[in-house]
Amino acid sequence: MASLEDRIAALEDKSLLLLDDDQALRTRLGRALESRGFQVTTASSIAEAQDALRAGLPAFAVLDMRLEDGNGLKIVEAIRARRDDARMVMLTGYGAIATAVAAVKAGAVDYLSKPADADDVVKALMSEEGDAPEPPDNPMSADRVRWEHIQRVYELCDHNVSETARRLGMHRRTLQRILAKRAPR
Repeated sequence: MASLEDRIAALEDKSLLLLDDDQALRTRLGRALESRGFQVTTASSIAEAQDALRAGLPAFAVLDMRLEDGNGLKIVEAIRARRDDARMVMLTGYGAIATAVAAVKAGAVDYLSKPADADDVVKALMSEEGDAPEPPDNPMSADRVRWEHIQRVYELCDHNVSETARRLGMHRRTLQRILAKRAPR
């Protein structure tokens, strides 16, 4: 069986749309995907992604689920409506079964939790139909997943400790202690 690099090199259309509002992730993942042979177009919002789709429909897409101006599923549906052979992967900081099901029903081939590794993204994009995904080599610990979730909610609450604690259902002082600590491994 050919390696992933060989399979990517053999593709006629290597165009890929990367949609994520996190600039650091978008830059890092975009470079990693380009180094693997994809022709990456980046977008930071639904509006930018729609502009990119007007310029051309990509063969591949890596899309964030939640963005400031909407939901990445809108882009999945827009691509799927005009190009049914496109392979799309959804990324999210909120790993929930309901959103994973919605992403797959809309036409995504896989659903990955952030922070996603470029190798995992490429494996998902290049997976053959019916392939079961391999378990991750180095999955995040439960403590790390919890910490990432707390950080994301804290960020969404504009760094307001009281509001974050209320939304997470925890005491404000407990949250302050968690935020003061370093990220678990």
